[in-house]
Amino acid sequence: MLNFTFHNPATIHFGKTKLPMLEGELKKRANKILIVTGRGSIKKQGIYDQILKHVKNTGIAYCELQDIKPNPRLSSVQAGIELCKKEKIDFILAVGGGSVIDASKAIAAGVPYNGDVWDFFKTHSGPSEALPIGVVLTIAATG
Repeated sequence: MLNFTFHNPATIHFGKTKLPMLEGELKKRANKILIVTGRGSIKKQGIYDQILKHVKNTGIAYCELQDIKPNPRLSSVQAGIELCKKEKIDFILAVGGGSVIDASKAIAAGVPYNGDVWDFFKTHSGPSEALPIGVVLTIAATG
């Protein structure tokens, strides 16, 4: 049996009426946000507009990385890393499902890393630090 300590400081707000709580959570955690989204279903469903309204209500500056495809491409992750570094992003908000979340995690790990983010996938080493991430989960099959 392995010995270990598990610490998971996650805050979960669940339910149809919880989206406005995003504002308070962002104010506690972010100075500049990267909003990562998929290929458009959140726009069709109206979630995108709601998210932007709440982000704008905080007064926190933000950038967007859109069109994350299923099974995210390394090029999208690298673009997100470069955008975060250029814009001095300190918080990532993933809005979508598994692929958006996976891309956001890789971006978060790649920003403080002095090397190629692909190193984490080629070796058994992991990141020693990462940007914080928030998630607005839009599908029931993930999480």
